[in-house]
Amino acid sequence: MRTAIHFLYAALAATAAVTAQDLTVEAPPQRHPVVILGATVHVGDGSVLEDAAVWFANGRIVGTGSKDDAPVDATRVDASGLHVWPGMVAAATRLGIQEIGSVSATFDYDEIGSLTPEVRAAVAVNPDSTTLPVTRSNGVLTAGVFPSGGALPGQASVIELAGWTWEEMALRPSAGLVVDWPAGGVRRPWQSESDYREAVQRVGGQREELAELFDDARAWAAARSADGEGVAQDIRLAAMQGALRGATPVFVQADDVDAIRSAIGWAVDEGLRMVLVGGADAEQCADLLKEHRIPVVVTGTQRTPRRRDHAYDRPFTLPARLAAAGVDFCISGTTGYYNERNLPYHAGQAVAYGLDPDRAFAAVSKDAAQILGLGDELGTLEVGKRATLIVTDGHPLEVTTQVRMAWASGRRLDLSNKQTKLAEKYRERYRQLGIWPGGPK
Repeated sequence: MRTAIHFLYAALAATAAVTAQDLTVEAPPQRHPVVILGATVHVGDGSVLEDAAVWFANGRIVGTGSKDDAPVDATRVDASGLHVWPGMVAAATRLGIQEIGSVSATFDYDEIGSLTPEVRAAVAVNPDSTTLPVTRSNGVLTAGVFPSGGALPGQASVIELAGWTWEEMALRPSAGLVVDWPAGGVRRPWQSESDYREAVQRVGGQREELAELFDDARAWAAARSADGEGVAQDIRLAAMQGALRGATPVFVQADDVDAIRSAIGWAVDEGLRMVLVGGADAEQCADLLKEHRIPVVVTGTQRTPRRRDHAYDRPFTLPARLAAAGVDFCISGTTGYYNERNLPYHAGQAVAYGLDPDRAFAAVSKDAAQILGLGDELGTLEVGKRATLIVTDGHPLEVTTQVRMAWASGRRLDLSNKQTKLAEKYRERYRQLGIWPGGPK
């Protein structure tokens, strides 16, 4: 009986995975130069060019400027009356590593064990995930993919939302270690004495394990430097060396003010380059964040306050308050996987509650790319950067705006997805019934 039940679960999981498979054909690498003509070009560095052109070749931007300066031997795309923008960047997501919430077999973000620094999120990305084309159809063309589960679940990766394999998609397979900062140990009014002591002990133990792991990684690196091949390879400790050298950041997930402060203290003591992810109470730590040059990945504005005594609009105003305090930040979604297409609306919510519109768009493009370590590659339409851009009929942060065209590293993207296909299918049904505009009488 038990064997039969296990077989049934496996069959259901396999069926779910098959039905969730994306059937969109991926575009080939750019083979011929392309020039987009007649659009309003939003470079992303503050400059806007009217009735201008953008041209690119071999996946890189070659120039922006007057239509008269555009090359004549390129594929010409008429974008008159439209707008060209840098592609948006979702900084912290589970895109491609989680598919169906009710089917645990599609969860690929949590490795066995609490401390697994060798795990890279990109390796687990499913290129055929249905969430990828849905997300890119709304102008989000790049994503940071974060593992989770345990105090140090692995390394974040930066992927392009196009490609046949995870290797093609990965722009930065090892973007930085992810630490889910052990929080708690603060006495809550409803907590019993025994529960409080248990929480303090648990948090203290997790932080000690983290400290020991970093100590081990330093000792191993010193031994390898001194004795070379005489010291055995250790993939766990080797995976931490980029963070210890400062070559990559450590993305520390924390929200409460006490957790943020203790996490900053830990990162400073360890000599790590920290990025705060979440940061619901980040404004209360603004001085510390600025002092140590720690940027914040704001994980969504469209959510409820964390505590009952907070104002209803506290999450909505967080980006504006961080900007006023002089803290560097970007805006991500809610570290999820199925609604990352709504990234521009998280930024739009911040605009409605006080954030400058240009700063808001930068928070989902230039600033997000910079925080993920790809500021030289993405985020603006400057010469030499990847030709990752979108063409829209309005401002991307407006719900009514449609993305008309998109390119990722020079590859023209198919903006259809499962949802657009279903829309076409059922509109055709109503056309056949004669109750849809334009359908048969």
